[in-house]
Amino acid sequence: MTDVSVIILTHNEEKHITRCLQSLLPFTDKIFIVDSFSTDRTVEIARSMGAVVVQNAWVNYATQFNFGIEHVPFKTGWLMRMDADEYVMPELANEINQRLTGLPADVGGVYVKRRVFFLNRWMKHGGFYPIWLLRLWRRGDGFCEQVWHDEHIKLTKGQPIQFDHDIVDHNLNNLTWWTQKHNHYTILEMINLLNYRYKFDEAEKVQPRLFGTQDQRMRYLKEKYASLPLFTRPIIYFVYRYFIRMGFLDGRAGFVWCFLQALWYRFLVDAKLMEVDLRVGQDKEAIMDYFQTEYGKDLRAIRPQQVSRA
Repeated sequence: MTDVSVIILTHNEEKHITRCLQSLLPFTDKIFIVDSFSTDRTVEIARSMGAVVVQNAWVNYATQFNFGIEHVPFKTGWLMRMDADEYVMPELANEINQRLTGLPADVGGVYVKRRVFFLNRWMKHGGFYPIWLLRLWRRGDGFCEQVWHDEHIKLTKGQPIQFDHDIVDHNLNNLTWWTQKHNHYTILEMINLLNYRYKFDEAEKVQPRLFGTQDQRMRYLKEKYASLPLFTRPIIYFVYRYFIRMGFLDGRAGFVWCFLQALWYRFLVDAKLMEVDLRVGQDKEAIMDYFQTEYGKDLRAIRPQQVSRA
């Protein structure tokens, strides 16, 4: 077994958890699950497969994941982040076994590629592959940045490198589930976009850099996206994904994916931002009160995350 512990957050993931854990067992049996009180068989299945499971009340993804970092019970030199609806390709499992332990001391983290499947088809085009994500890091040298949505692991020490192989994001739930989930995500995305202007928090985040790592570049582009006019930006984004980056090559599933993910979802974000402006205007305190009252989101609660470096 490789010297790595895997942290997974779960809530009602019985459709996915077996597939996820089976993909991890070729390189580690040290799996730590932080469950937010699932009501299905997620916990039962995970424990039957040897995972250590604790339950903790949900605040947001970053808070829950940093709780996992703080409380992981295994004293391994490396940590890994996985989502329950993801799995590791056998080639990446082999690469982790062969390369991780022998990495130079100045390497603090490892980026891997993520494949996204939608309607059972790999979204190879539209700029959705490869998506490079920092998923492995030395214990004590990384934490999950405190943002409301699209969270990344931020290294505090060492340099990152890239491995050659992939993890796969393939959610097995139906489109009704997907649209309901993304309707909720619109609230979190609104907060992120408003945060660029109003600075609700001063939490340490991945720094935006056009010529940095992919997550730094995406953060830079998201800041630029946030400065564009409402309703024009989702149309521009859809045209970019579907036509310029050739998302149309992924067939009917690719059209549905680009339409929903690049146009519908982001158009709904803009419509809800317009609603915020109509209801409470542009006063920072009024906006924070609005999100607390309407959505139960306390924008005053997110502060710099204190994560143990030990």
